[in-house]
Amino acid sequence: MTHLRRGTAGEKPFETVVTPESAGWGFSGLRILDLAIGTRATFHTGDAEMIVLPLTGGCDVTCDDERVTLTGRRSVFSRVTDFAYLPRDSAVIIRTPNGGRFALPAARAERRLPFRYGPADAVPVELRGAGQASRQVNNFCTPESFDADRLIAVEVLTPGGNWSSYPPHKHDTPGADECALEEIYYYEVAGSPVGAPGVGYQRVYGHPGREIDVCAEVRSGDVVLIPYGWHGPSMAAPGYDLYYLNVMAGAGERRWLFSDDPEHAWVRGSWNHQEPDPRLPLTSTRERRRP
Repeated sequence: MTHLRRGTAGEKPFETVVTPESAGWGFSGLRILDLAIGTRATFHTGDAEMIVLPLTGGCDVTCDDERVTLTGRRSVFSRVTDFAYLPRDSAVIIRTPNGGRFALPAARAERRLPFRYGPADAVPVELRGAGQASRQVNNFCTPESFDADRLIAVEVLTPGGNWSSYPPHKHDTPGADECALEEIYYYEVAGSPVGAPGVGYQRVYGHPGREIDVCAEVRSGDVVLIPYGWHGPSMAAPGYDLYYLNVMAGAGERRWLFSDDPEHAWVRGSWNHQEPDPRLPLTSTRERRRP
């Protein structure tokens, strides 16, 4: 199954669990942890490196005999968060005094790197695209920003009415200009002023020999798996800002190289004469109150 609705792929204590085995590939994984006030979760990383990324709330993270405290955030739409890196073969406890929701992007790893704290103010924030293809990318775990064995992970925030992951692109063929990376999209969608849940859309399509055809309506807590193929756009419906967490890993060197669909690659050139959406950046390292 390529589109996982919230709550359909859980395994206690996690609301959502994606492993290389469950996805049918080799490296990328994700867990979503929803903790009530004053509770904790205990688990082992096994053969995967992971990051504890607060979506809402903060927590204490104990890894073997070391501990860090994550300040976290009110929501993914309020600020850039701090995070913690978990090495493979580690015993982990996550405690939250006030409750919270946490993403754990993961990748099957060979090297065992140190347990580390990632401060929010060290996360590079990038604005990509222009006009209605404008979006914000928080590059908290890219090859340029944070050392890991295989894991690549970023957050993308797209203002309502905009498209991101655009032009459609792929990274499924190893070569000088492209890496083979399995990818997971995890979504949060801002609600409406009247309390209605938000909605977004995700497109994935194939190429000869790699057939896939997805056009999914996504809501908060949903996941889309992308083993191969062109992916994009990720569409934020008007009025509903869209957040997604990208998790990537593959067998080769830790690089993020991709190819645009040649039928739509010309779109990048059109941005030369457009300004970025003035609503961006949606977040920074300072807490932001949504109206």
